[in-house]
Amino acid sequence: MADDPTHPEKKAFTPGAWQEARALIYAHRRRLAAGLGLMLVNRLAGLVLPSSSKWVIDRVINQHHAELLLPLAIAAGAATLVQAVTGFGLSQVLGVAAQRAITDMRRTVQAFVLRLPVSYFDSTKSGILISRIMTDAEGIRNLVGTGLVQLLGGLLTAAIALAVLFYLNWRLTAIAILILACFGGGMALAFTKLRPLFRERGKLNAEVTGRLGETLGGIRIVKAYRAERGERLVFTRGAHTLFRNIATTMTGISAVGAFATVIIGAIGILMILEGGHAILSGAMTLGDFFMYGIFIGLVAMPLINIAAIGTQITEAFAGLDRIREIRRLATEDAEDGTRAPLADVTGDVGFEDVSFAYVPGKDVLRHVSFHAPPGSTTALVGSSGAGKSTLISLVLAFSRPRAGRIVVDRRDLATVRLAEYRRQLGVVLQDNFLFDGTIAENIAFARPHASRPEIEAAGRIAHCDDFVRKFERGYDTVVGERGVKLSGGERQRVSIARAILADPRILILDEATSSLDSESEAAIQDGLRTLRRGRTTFVIAHRLSTIRSADQILVMEGGEIVERGTHTELLARRGRYRQLYDKQYRFEKDLFINPGEDFTPEPEAPVVTAPMTPPDRL
Repeated sequence: MADDPTHPEKKAFTPGAWQEARALIYAHRRRLAAGLGLMLVNRLAGLVLPSSSKWVIDRVINQHHAELLLPLAIAAGAATLVQAVTGFGLSQVLGVAAQRAITDMRRTVQAFVLRLPVSYFDSTKSGILISRIMTDAEGIRNLVGTGLVQLLGGLLTAAIALAVLFYLNWRLTAIAILILACFGGGMALAFTKLRPLFRERGKLNAEVTGRLGETLGGIRIVKAYRAERGERLVFTRGAHTLFRNIATTMTGISAVGAFATVIIGAIGILMILEGGHAILSGAMTLGDFFMYGIFIGLVAMPLINIAAIGTQITEAFAGLDRIREIRRLATEDAEDGTRAPLADVTGDVGFEDVSFAYVPGKDVLRHVSFHAPPGSTTALVGSSGAGKSTLISLVLAFSRPRAGRIVVDRRDLATVRLAEYRRQLGVVLQDNFLFDGTIAENIAFARPHASRPEIEAAGRIAHCDDFVRKFERGYDTVVGERGVKLSGGERQRVSIARAILADPRILILDEATSSLDSESEAAIQDGLRTLRRGRTTFVIAHRLSTIRSADQILVMEGGEIVERGTHTELLARRGRYRQLYDKQYRFEKDLFINPGEDFTPEPEAPVVTAPMTPPDRL
């Protein structure tokens, strides 16, 4: 919170927020200038009607100059028409500018967020990021929309009206200015106190939204474990915290409004006393007094409107502050401009004494070294937490090693452009994420412009046809959010087809058959063999039967490679790999074949499969 002594309160408008605001205003300067011009014409036209009141009272009524009625009526009518036209134009010009600014801000912030490293997404709720992109950008409409221009136009009108007031009665005006100055100072103090609340509101709203998104996304887990009550309590606590923030803010705004009412009353009392004496003494005519009352309102109203406009601008600056915090983060491709370009690679990958830690001082990989020649398959096995997924994240350049280096085609991965390297990667991760689109769109995710024959060819290799033809719309079937309308095995096959269509040089298979039953797994192995052919492949598999044909198997424990070799070599060595192998097959036999019977795996016979005709390179 803003009042926490360990978190010093930020200034009302930080330099970062001012910088963002200046950039926004400069980018839309032409529309803002046009809007300000329309606003000036609108406000000047608005002075005609109150000014004519003096002429109506003093000249027409008191002095009986009836011939002035028509000119005054025409002037008032023309001014009203000008006000209507300029008001409409103002809303169009500045309304479009505001929406364009919001769209541009959302687009640029979203593009920046996508460039942040994976570690940032691992530690930040998606709801918070959505709030930064969508909600925080919404407030800038008050900077490049009508809010700022209305404020400037109101102040200009007040300045003109103030000059008229000094002309009519300088003594009364001087006292009124002192009262209005007190009001302005009070509101400046109020906004200084309110701004941290607006800033905190954005944070609270993002947290509540993020938790709600998690609850709805994991609704099956919530219902399966009857956790509705717990989630309801979590949401209620967040909603009540947000409510208290909003209630405090509303109290502050209401206090500002009440203060404004007191100021208006004070000015009214001043006019009754001082203005009444001025009329009785002949210093002011009745028309002067009536005109003075209208013009004092033109001075007071801009200051009173600050209660609304200032609040909106304060919200805008709070949102810009949060957006600025995001933009100050280092992106993972920040140095790509200084890195050397990377052409097509052969897939020669090497780890040279690589160590990595998520938390300083706690290495999860220790002095890992190996070489994966082009076109080879490297399998990673080991118990949970051994470092297999971390090693894969380094291959994908999601993380950078703490020590040592990773080389691709004899070039240090840290010196090549990240985007050009990732274009040559294909992945089938354990979390087989699908987007809410058609099966064809998900397969073509890496190559959006792929033709339908290419998409269907990749689907056939991954054995997607086995279930796609059961759907009425075939490859145009919508899979739902995260592919919820497909089974786990079906989602996995679509993910494999996506990797096939991407035609990568380096392929990552993280439990690529984990969601498949035995029959489906056997059918898809041919597709995986075709996919692996000619590509450097890294495979994580708990089913050791799926990696017998790997060119090398790395056995990992405690972040280190404790064994390496082929399937046959590692079995013969009777080390850690043989322990994992025996344990897995004994478990499968006890579970599915004959519980209680001792089981000793027999030597593996070579697996013979009919060669597949490789498809044309996609």
